[in-house]
Amino acid sequence: MEVINLHVDHGIVKIVDKEFSVAIGFFDGLHKGHQTVIQRAIDTSKQLDVLPAVITFNPHPSHLFSGEKGKIGYITPLEEKKRILNEMGIDTLFIITFDRHLADLTPEEFVIQVLKKLNVRHVTAGFDFTFGAKGKGTMDQMSSLANGEFGTTQVEKVAENDEKISSTRIRKLLSEGKVAKTAALLGRPFRSIGKVVDGDKRGRQLGFPTANIIPGAELIVPQNGVYAVRFTVDGTTYDGVCNIGVKPTFDHPDEARKTIEVNVFNFDGDLYGKQAIIDWIDHIRPEQKFDSIDKLINQIAQDKETAKKILSKKD
Repeated sequence: MEVINLHVDHGIVKIVDKEFSVAIGFFDGLHKGHQTVIQRAIDTSKQLDVLPAVITFNPHPSHLFSGEKGKIGYITPLEEKKRILNEMGIDTLFIITFDRHLADLTPEEFVIQVLKKLNVRHVTAGFDFTFGAKGKGTMDQMSSLANGEFGTTQVEKVAENDEKISSTRIRKLLSEGKVAKTAALLGRPFRSIGKVVDGDKRGRQLGFPTANIIPGAELIVPQNGVYAVRFTVDGTTYDGVCNIGVKPTFDHPDEARKTIEVNVFNFDGDLYGKQAIIDWIDHIRPEQKFDSIDKLINQIAQDKETAKKILSKKD
């Protein structure tokens, strides 16, 4: 898959030797609704005998309009988005910088300066996709603005239990620790990617050594608690049990920092400094404070057995 980064203020160069059927949207999470839009664009590319492509934006619009406190955490980091789109069969990914230049384009300017410059033959988007300054452009308008130079398809709502599948809904589920439900909407487990760092070795002292993960600063993480997970490092995947939280048995919640710790089953080796992937399979219990270290150790042992049972059913 070819990845092309674009800036509206630099001018988008017309690609004269290729034509595209594009899916357009921010696509954070690449959930089942997004997948439906993208697959429709792929199907159309085959009908028109052109290349399937995706137009997306980076960073999230909230980074421009909402300030530091209003920034939305990403469900799918950009590199993971690239991986999934490549697996789906996308030929070209256009990543347009979302900045003031882009945000100030009128709907007509967006069509002329972006879509027509990219030689699109067809544009597919969700029913609620908007474009242009203040999101005033709709897919109905796009069809008119295309002036016959490209076709458009508007994909209707994709729902689960009569509720729209959306990135907002997924963020809410993650904030509640409902990772299994999240997986049902994504079509795959929710994934965190981060670096293994040196920890306080407390898990090792308790008899349950853990890998301490620092995820990307802008990535959303599930609610504090204990989870059954799959842990991938150096291309090999292991089962594990993960605690995310502030370790209230040892630290005062107001002073502690959030950590992600994974007890990796059947692993013996050095993980420090490596990039690791956590696939969140199911929630086991909330984080809690224990009256004694012995009670904590007993609970961790139970959590480990619970995780094994959950994961054995997922094989």
